[in-house]
Amino acid sequence: MPTLTKEMIINDVIRKYPNTVKVFSQFKVDSCCGGGESIETTAMVNGADVPELMKALNAEADKSA
Repeated sequence: MPTLTKEMIINDVIRKYPNTVKVFSQFKVDSCCGGGESIETTAMVNGADVPELMKALNAEADKSA
């Protein structure tokens, strides 16, 4: 069971769990240009709810584990 953290770099998460791209899109988090930053930093810049985003990302990553 993977545990993604808000400190992880978006590009690293997507590389390991490609299916998480749709979660970033659902939360309107820039996973392209903001992909070199941490999930938390980019989510905050994009106005996303970080705890809800993390819950959704971990649920999606669990599906591919």
